Amino acid sequence: MNKINYQTELDKIISQLNSSSPPRLLLHSCCAPCSSYVLEYLSRYFDITVYYFNPNISPEGEFEKRFAEQKRLIEALPAEHEIKLIKGVYRYEDFLDVTKGLEAVPEGGERCFKCYRMRLEKTAQLAAAEGYDYFCTTLSISPLKNAQKINEIGFALAAQYGVKWLPSDFKKKEGYKRSIELSKQYCLYRQNYCGCVYSKAEVTQNEQ
Repeated sequence: MNKINYQTELDKIISQLNSSSPPRLLLHSCCAPCSSYVLEYLSRYFDITVYYFNPNISPEGEFEKRFAEQKRLIEALPAEHEIKLIKGVYRYEDFLDVTKGLEAVPEGGERCFKCYRMRLEKTAQLAAAEGYDYFCTTLSISPLKNAQKINEIGFALAAQYGVKWLPSDFKKKEGYKRSIELSKQYCLYRQNYCGCVYSKAEVTQNEQ
């Protein structure tokens, strides 16, 4: 099965937008560093609200620290259209529930796919309820995240909740490289693990 170039799909959508009336986008963000390039890029074309919904992050202090950095970045980043921010509810037990039985699965596998869906489903629900034109996520910027699976989930949720999914593979066009540059420019706290206890344990084991 051939992989779809979701950056090309995004380019097609952007080329058809009306610049005088930017569509409303609810953008799920996992952290400030991953959102940096995405916001710089998409804020030229969309009226963006960032939805920081990440009950996978542990401990809660880490969740709060990443949220504070997300807020600081949005306040500092120049944007053609104002970027708004919504803080999602933190319920770590929700993450444990959806990944139950998958604790030993390596990072990047089925446990992560369940986590993607949990976060994207809440984003789709909110986007539909509040009348956004599109929903999307910053997750595809990471070289360690499966962009094909992220988009597959996004399109399925779009059909389920009746709100358009904005396809993406933000690591394309050197997006990941630009996110590192912006993280240095804004002195962003940049963690070395995705957020959950399993990803942290795997990083720690690999460093030993």
